[in-house]
Amino acid sequence: MPALLIVNPHATATTPLRRDVITHALASQMELEVVETRYRGHAGSLARKAASDGFQLILTLGGDGTVNEAVNGLLHGLKPGTDPAFAPVPGGQANVFTRALGLPADPVDATGRIIEALRAGRGRRVGLGCATPGETSPGAPPGAGLPRYFTFNAGMGLDAETVRVIEDLREHGRTLTPGLYLRTALRQFYRVTDRRHPALTLERDGTPPVERLFLAIISNTSPWSYLGQRPVNPSPGASFDTGLDVFAMRRMRTIGTLNALRQMFAQRSEPPRGRDVVSLHDQPAFTLRADRPVALQVDGEYVGEHESVTFRAVPEILRVIA
Repeated sequence: MPALLIVNPHATATTPLRRDVITHALASQMELEVVETRYRGHAGSLARKAASDGFQLILTLGGDGTVNEAVNGLLHGLKPGTDPAFAPVPGGQANVFTRALGLPADPVDATGRIIEALRAGRGRRVGLGCATPGETSPGAPPGAGLPRYFTFNAGMGLDAETVRVIEDLREHGRTLTPGLYLRTALRQFYRVTDRRHPALTLERDGTPPVERLFLAIISNTSPWSYLGQRPVNPSPGASFDTGLDVFAMRRMRTIGTLNALRQMFAQRSEPPRGRDVVSLHDQPAFTLRADRPVALQVDGEYVGEHESVTFRAVPEILRVIA
């Protein structure tokens, strides 16, 4: 089958030798074209063109950012009557989406699993989330106001602010590590983020609004993310086969926040509990409105500040090989 492999040459978990091994293994099974990304958003452009040109399979070798770009490009480039498959090979630090699909963490092993699934004709359909911003603040990244699919999570507030800082540090040569992320999140929590004036209100059809929220984490699957090898799980019930789950906080005091984090790190089937915690499960759609511009991230990518974002679950939209 005609297939496109989109490679992020700066992916942190692979080497040129391992990329060659993966490319040759895939090329032995399909009519493979390989393209390396050169700039932010390039994976999306490549996937969009591949879907429009009739490629039957689009693969990525990179992290969650490369996956998100490619998925959005693929879905926005679809022609009527076409249904190309998507297969992600893990190449980044967290690789949340590939882990949620059950692929091995090692990219060579994951490639073997994908080849095995292709031979067996095995695949599945997964649901995604979609974030549609309302107004976008000046200086937002290109395309920040467009609907954006996300594979595993989105967030408004502290987590998105942390992602924004991390992206800036990486652009200046810093290597992303769990320690850097944790230090940045703590610095943001104590020194930068507004922990006195909640900005967010969550609105759903047929129910009263949930007001005075400081942050909201929206999960399409679980866990939400990883700190090194350790899962961080604010919504254990989230799944590709259900609607979206929401974890939100009404206060950002140290003790309450640490208690919520403790529960996120615990191996438990219930979401964090506490008087300042809001947990919602299997939501088809809702809107987060803010009384000031608030940072938004999707799949760990900063996409600007917004005063309203509508989130919806899109069932079984993506065919994956894993």
